[in-house]
Amino acid sequence: MLSKHVFFVTCPKGVEYLLADELKEFGLNLVRNAPAGVWVEGELESGYRACLWSRLANRVILNVADVDARSADELYAGVVDLDWQAHIPAGGSFRVTFLGQNEAIRNTQFGAQKVKDGIVDSIRGAGAPRPSVAPKDPDVTVSARLNRGRLSLGIDLSGHSLHLRGYRTEKGIAPLKENLAAALLLRAGWPEIAANGGDFVDPMCGSGTLVVEAALMALDIAPGRKQERFGFEKWPGHQPELWLSLRQEAERRAHEGKQGRIPTFCGFDQDGRVIATAEKNILRAGLEGIVRVEARPISEFTRKNDWSDTGLVLTNPPYGERLSERKELAALYQSLGEVVARELTGWRLGVFTGAPEFGKSLGLRSFKQYKLFNGKLPAQLLLFEVQPENARTPRDPAAPGQIMPRIANAERADMLRNRLKKNLKTIGQWARKQNIGCYRLYDADMPEYALAIDIYEGRVHVQEYLAPKSVDEKAARERLAEAMAVIPEVLEVAPEDLVCKQRQRQTGTRQYEKQAATGEYFNVHEHGCALKVNLKDYLDTGLFLDHRPVRYWIQQHARGKRFLNLFCYTGAATVHAAVGGASRSLSLDMSKTYVSWAQDNLALNSADPRKHVVEQADCLAWLADRKTANQTFDLIFMDPPTFSNSARMAGVLDIQRDHADLVRQCMARLSSDGLLIFSNNFRKFRLDEALESEFEVKEVSASTLDKDFQRNSKIHRCWHIRHQNS
Repeated sequence: MLSKHVFFVTCPKGVEYLLADELKEFGLNLVRNAPAGVWVEGELESGYRACLWSRLANRVILNVADVDARSADELYAGVVDLDWQAHIPAGGSFRVTFLGQNEAIRNTQFGAQKVKDGIVDSIRGAGAPRPSVAPKDPDVTVSARLNRGRLSLGIDLSGHSLHLRGYRTEKGIAPLKENLAAALLLRAGWPEIAANGGDFVDPMCGSGTLVVEAALMALDIAPGRKQERFGFEKWPGHQPELWLSLRQEAERRAHEGKQGRIPTFCGFDQDGRVIATAEKNILRAGLEGIVRVEARPISEFTRKNDWSDTGLVLTNPPYGERLSERKELAALYQSLGEVVARELTGWRLGVFTGAPEFGKSLGLRSFKQYKLFNGKLPAQLLLFEVQPENARTPRDPAAPGQIMPRIANAERADMLRNRLKKNLKTIGQWARKQNIGCYRLYDADMPEYALAIDIYEGRVHVQEYLAPKSVDEKAARERLAEAMAVIPEVLEVAPEDLVCKQRQRQTGTRQYEKQAATGEYFNVHEHGCALKVNLKDYLDTGLFLDHRPVRYWIQQHARGKRFLNLFCYTGAATVHAAVGGASRSLSLDMSKTYVSWAQDNLALNSADPRKHVVEQADCLAWLADRKTANQTFDLIFMDPPTFSNSARMAGVLDIQRDHADLVRQCMARLSSDGLLIFSNNFRKFRLDEALESEFEVKEVSASTLDKDFQRNSKIHRCWHIRHQNS
């Protein structure tokens, strides 16, 4: 029976789960994940295979032992007790790489020296010649990794970082490491696209790393095929025949990979100097005649006649680390989006960027985002399907009036970051358990950040409350910029899926005025109902989240009832009534926009338009008119605005002044055993006491606030009003 070994395989931060999947294909089973690496178990052959074939790993370390290392003496004792003759050749050389620290070992150089001493003394103590220490080109590299009070010791089988494939000796500006490029290709779905006949293009290819890695992957060429030496070749446990068979297998697969259809691999860049570097890299990779590169700016990008109808465009645009460069990014990203949409409809686009807010400038909606790191720099991979229905209006996040995410005060930003994480553990967990996808996560919890942050099934709607005049405008914008930097990070959403608005008092027709004209509607779900929302074009989104319990109550009590929805807005309450089995409904609003929206919502839920009618009407005038046939209802919902002086209204609505008359007019249309649900969001509202003598009135406000609005208990008030028993 072949012996099993434990390996620690390192990788770029954020790539751990991809690496675990890749290693499983080599016969290595996951033991546990770790930051920037995975622990796996398998045979030596699988470890060799990882060295030769892993596109994602940095190093493959064969674990020798774990020893206690709470002190320097304990570390030394643990090392000296091990049989190092089994791992370091007689008369050979070694070096030690050391990572980590604790209270006793605060210096990696000191830790490495203690390990060296232990190894040398162990070998000498066994009567063998003293091995030499070689900082460069040792026979064997010993890896020592200290975590708290334990030291993991192993043999670095790779001997060098496996991201170094051997084809790239010259570099362009800010090159991607080869294994990070491979991770981007895997996340973008390149193996599946290539298998289905797709091609590959990088319109800003630099020194060609992405396009070369795409070709190696699609043609089944081992990334370690060009390496001349690995770290295990002078290790005493090395099995040369096994290694030779794996090298021969890699050569056979490289030959066979070029026998079928070879996809098109093209790279372009406006800088002719980096194209010259890319050509040399392609030659060293053995891909001449297969990968083509050309000096061409993005503005002159055109599709070749022989390209497939499907494929992947994957690129790593400049990040704009200098302020002057960032000002040019919006135009660059917009140009990229325009040419891809024009030339490559039906393809997939992947953009790896350290400035993800500029994804808004591409003019496409991203369907997936992955958080990764380019070195130590946080970055994101944004993925797009290039289809007309995914088009959106390009936006320049650096334009006047736009908020550029920026942290000016790290300590203050940490306060917001920690509060959002806390709320995710409480409110977010509650919402998931209740199967609620749209909820309020944060509502001005901290005075420094006067925001309402709402989640809409993976997208984020942020409303900035208007700051009092005593607050400096510049300081307010600085805090908002901090929030816009922190929120996407904590909530793990792409900046393009975050919308920010400044909330101000709206009166009359202003409450219906458009804030934008994107037309970007999408559907969300609430207690089995589908509802259409728009986070951008209007002050409100089409769904008042605080009324969620009211709508659910209506749904649970609507069966067989005739339902009236006054000031219906987008008809969400009517949808709940219809889904709950209401026999018929009438919904009224004076806004043509919202009437159409309500009709769309009902249609989304397959409501019969003959039974569930939406009409454009002035609710004040309608209620004041003489009641006609079919205007008796069993359940009425009335949630009027606080104030309205719209030109379309017969009069001016002041909810405090007019509510008693509105309630009486509703009760005239309510069946004898029916119920009126009356609510409003005027914080200083007081119910007319006369109503309590005329009707059975019960305030139910507390029961109409879910966990996400209990901190803001005055967001609305709600009453159940019935006829008095005769």
